[in-house]
Amino acid sequence: MSTINETSSLQSQAYNIIKEKILSKSMDSDALYSETRLARELGISRTPLREALQCLSQDGYITIIPSRGFKIRCLNQDTMRESIQVRCAIEGFCVYTAASRQDEKRCKKLIKDMEKSLERQKAALTSKKFPDAFTEEDHQFHLLLVRYAQNEEFNHLFQRLLYMIHLTTSNALNVPGRAQATYDEHLALVEHLKNGDATRAYQVLIEHLMMPLKMDLL
Repeated sequence: MSTINETSSLQSQAYNIIKEKILSKSMDSDALYSETRLARELGISRTPLREALQCLSQDGYITIIPSRGFKIRCLNQDTMRESIQVRCAIEGFCVYTAASRQDEKRCKKLIKDMEKSLERQKAALTSKKFPDAFTEEDHQFHLLLVRYAQNEEFNHLFQRLLYMIHLTTSNALNVPGRAQATYDEHLALVEHLKNGDATRAYQVLIEHLMMPLKMDLL
């Protein structure tokens, strides 16, 4: 039993360490990484590392190449377009459904939570931790929409998109004025939700999500 707990802990630690290295760009997206070598560097056996890598693959951070190792997933025009299209399908459904039920208790809570997120986004715009603080709050804002649907398949798909979303958002926020525009678009979305205007809320969301494809990010 203690072995299982220890293995689980090592797997979790390995997952978090590698994930942090990926997000901080400490790992080369062009390199092919050896499972054996990485296990040695982390000071753990291959079993918990392999489990950590499987989780990282499922969450969209890496691509495992059988019998060779793994590579960090990178953002290109195809991966960005595909992730945005999936987001449009998931979040579009969620926002249309929520706006159609704006008088229900659960939707009122969603709107209240989104308004609190907007306050944090506004503060993040001038924070010393910008753009990281704003990027994180942007993710949480959209997660509120996805979780509103109470659909485990949506949650699973969105979880797998988080790394691509992170890369897309980070690149977009490097464009002058994009952070403020993002906040303004979020604000407009919440207003349409409050008014129960499902069609306009859906349109604003889709335009917002598709915006990176109109920008020269890559």
